[in-house]
Amino acid sequence: MSQLSEFLEACETLGLLRMIVTSNAAVLEVRGSIEKLFYAELPKGHYANMHQEGFEFHLNMDRITQVKFETGEAKRGNFTTYAIRFLDDSGEPALSLFLQWGKPGEYAPGQVEAWHSLRDRYGEQWQPA
Repeated sequence: MSQLSEFLEACETLGLLRMIVTSNAAVLEVRGSIEKLFYAELPKGHYANMHQEGFEFHLNMDRITQVKFETGEAKRGNFTTYAIRFLDDSGEPALSLFLQWGKPGEYAPGQVEAWHSLRDRYGEQWQPA
């Protein structure tokens, strides 16, 4: 199992997330949690996969060169946001995971602590092996 697949599985502790994928023409945001991952080796690379009600998730782990933890200020409301960005070989976010709140700024119990725990374990930014 790769370091990145271990990290993705550790993201299960984060609970409800807003998963964002951005291309040069579109942005897709879905709410869900990382769970029941399975892996496939395809000619294009090693994929982490997940099927949930309403969406499927496929991440080419070979294309992820860096993972960064970021905090920010919410666009609406005065509270801190917590994100994990998966950067591709051009340094662009291929996937962003934001902790998802119920009411603005109200995270589920243990959610922010789980994010800090992962950041403490892996560092503010790291390169998957």
